[in-house]
Order: sequence, then C-alpha cells, then structure tokens
Amino acid sequence: MARGFPKGRRGVAVAINMAEWLYGRHAVLEALRAGRREVRRVYVAPGVRKTAGVDEIVAAAQARRCPVEAASPGMLQQAGPANHQGILAEAAGYPYVALGDVLPPAAAGEALYLVLDHLQDVQNLATLLRTAEAMAVAGVLLPDRRSAQVTPAVVNASAGAVEHLRIALVGNLVAGLEALKQAGVWIVGLDLRPGSVTLDQADLSGPLALVVGSEGSGLSRLVRQHCDWLLTIPMYGRVGSLNAAVAGSVALVTARRARSAGSPSRAGAILPPI
Repeated sequence: MARGFPKGRRGVAVAINMAEWLYGRHAVLEALRAGRREVRRVYVAPGVRKTAGVDEIVAAAQARRCPVEAASPGMLQQAGPANHQGILAEAAGYPYVALGDVLPPAAAGEALYLVLDHLQDVQNLATLLRTAEAMAVAGVLLPDRRSAQVTPAVVNASAGAVEHLRIALVGNLVAGLEALKQAGVWIVGLDLRPGSVTLDQADLSGPLALVVGSEGSGLSRLVRQHCDWLLTIPMYGRVGSLNAAVAGSVALVTARRARSAGSPSRAGAILPPI
C-alpha cells in the first residue's frame, strides 16, 4: 500500500485500502490505548521525539508490538493544514459495532445513550462524542447516510475520545429508536418547539436515549414523532438558542448528574418548579 497522507475535501484525511491515517498525539495515543482497531505503524517526527507525551505514545505502541518509525518531512507536508503535532499512525478503519451490540440488557438500569439525527458538522460531531465518552454513554446511534461519520478529523477533534465509544451505524434511525424502546429505554429529543419540557423541570434519570438533531433543521419529523417526549434548554440571555454540540453536551451532563445523584427512575416525569 502506498505510504503518504491522502487528503479528501478540506484537507481531511480519508481512508485508503481500508486503512486510515490518524494524526495528532491524543488521537494516536487513545487509539493505541483502546485497542479496538489495529494500529499498523506509528510515525514520529524526529524533532518531537523527546517532547513530553511522545514517550507515552511510543511506549503504548511498543506494548502493542506496533512499529514506530521516523516520519519524513514529505509525509508531514502532505498532512496539509491538519494539526498532526508531529505524530501520524496508519490504522485500520474505525470499528463501528452492530446495533445489537449497543442495546441494553433486559434490566436497562441507568443506561444513557446518544442518538444523532443527521448531524453534518465534523466539529459538532467530535464535541458531542467527546462529551458522550466523558459522561460514560453506553452507545451512540449514527445514520449511515447524509450524516457526518467518524473520520480521522473527528478522532483528532475529539482528542481520541471516540476510540473508546461503541458507535452503531444504522440504515434506519427510526428502527434504531424503536429497538431502544423495546429494550426499555425512553427516547428524549432536544427540540425548541412549544410544549417541550424544560431542562430544569425534567427528570433525566433511568434508561434514556438523548436525540440531537441536525444543525439546520433540528429533529426530522419521523424521529420527532418517535420520541417519548421533547426537551428544551431554557435561555436566559439575549440569544435564542445553542448550537447542536453545546445543547447536546449540556443535556448529557445533566442526565449523568441525575444518575450520580441517585434519583429514582422517573424518566419523562416533570418535576414541580423549585
């Protein structure tokens, strides 16, 4: 296979012959730590070999018997505007899982899921996936068409957090939501429309899947109809809304705090105003 750093639109690395070129220290380190995909070779720019943190990458690669080689100037130049930090890795494609692998057992408990309804922006996707990993999300559902997916750019922007997540690509998002419902999970969609429950009045404990819509149109009609209830974040300043990544992250953090507080599972219940 030809070496180099192939580029697609906007200088983003693309897969070639079922391989991807990961770049950036956190992205490469977390791919090695997670051990979920084969990392075939790590390349380190000679000038950064003694930089703090690089030794950890080299040690992680050696622990997995992954060769470490010097990155040539030409290889780094081909990376273009990518923030490679002097670290590249040739790896197998991102390891998506089957929908059945993210479904909870019969006793769903306090499981928390993230569902993305055709999110388009790579940075928004990376931010949400990083938050999802930090909040111990049990699984993520992502459409296999007309949606941003996990590319090396997303791995880098998420600081490698996506390597630790179980993400299922689904052909029919509504069918995926129904499968979660059958497993005992409540489906909650972020939506600004009247009648949505405000975040400060909602009980987000119990088995829950948070659905975040696309940047432009929000939740699609069919996805909205399959939500058990809708959630909105009250705005106290002059702006009328948050972007998808920020809104989804706020809701995920709130849902995780509901679990940490040990509140009873009353997902969908509206609590009386304080």
